Amino acid sequence: MNLIFIRIFFLIISIVIGYQIGSIKDIALLGAVAGSIVGMLIILLEASMHRISVRGLSSVVFGLVLGIIMAKLLSDIMSLLPLGVVAASLLRVSLTLVFAYLGAVMALRGKDEFNIIIPYVKFRRQDVREEMIILDTSAIIDGRVLDIYKTKFFEARLVVPRFVLRELQQIADSSDPIKRQRGRRGLEMLQSLQKDPSIDIKIHEEDTVEGEDVDAKLVKLAKVSESKIFTTDFNLNRIAALQGVKVLNINELANALKPVVFPGEVMEVRLLKEGKEYNQAVAYLEDGTMIVVEEGRRLIGQTVKVLVASVLQTQAGRMIFAKLENHR
Repeated sequence: MNLIFIRIFFLIISIVIGYQIGSIKDIALLGAVAGSIVGMLIILLEASMHRISVRGLSSVVFGLVLGIIMAKLLSDIMSLLPLGVVAASLLRVSLTLVFAYLGAVMALRGKDEFNIIIPYVKFRRQDVREEMIILDTSAIIDGRVLDIYKTKFFEARLVVPRFVLRELQQIADSSDPIKRQRGRRGLEMLQSLQKDPSIDIKIHEEDTVEGEDVDAKLVKLAKVSESKIFTTDFNLNRIAALQGVKVLNINELANALKPVVFPGEVMEVRLLKEGKEYNQAVAYLEDGTMIVVEEGRRLIGQTVKVLVASVLQTQAGRMIFAKLENHR
């Protein structure tokens, strides 16, 4: 509504200015018509520029200013040569056009490198740094970020890139019922994060280079904004680490918080199913850690005491090997 009001006000001003200019030559009515036409053309031009972002415009302006400064310096140097007035003027105009064009194009191509135009960066003391954490699709769907944030384990601004939101919407619209359920869970979790007044979360509107996959865009955005990535994706974790981007992996945090178990320790577990090897049974701790119990197949369905024999730590998690306490 405010935009429509501004456009109408601008059109009225254009008509009034055209009328005043036309009255000088006694063609006030024609001037008003011309003013209205010019005003509408400018409004149409403005409406067609809705895809131009502030980020891209800022980059172009920066490039133009830099190009004009370079052209001015070179023109002043060239003016020391014995050139005629016409040649000097043509040289100055040519240098200005060339360097303004080159500056604008180069700045627009490298707009991702301008930290001054990244959203959510404020003027602040140099010794005080505002930390930002970028959420990827897997972390939003997982949902544990909400509980972790409420514990005050970390305090930072959570950022959800627009391309991550689009990926969530695509998953929610998938024909696969499992993917569709995961996508809808992610959207619901994002709404929960936004509704919580204690959580500082923003949608990052700007996109990176077209054609890149979501992981590449996440890493690039994190590098430019000097942010961390919050994820459960192991592959993204490795890719980001190789490029020097810090990653907060929920699964690694969960593994680090699991209770410590030592060989020789006795614990009480319920045997649930058969193991892969002969006469083995499998049990689980409350945190999901698998316990493989030797000679326990005949006791499946019962709660027994077992003696920890060894603990194996893998990339997928931790696995405990044990034997029945009365078989020591």
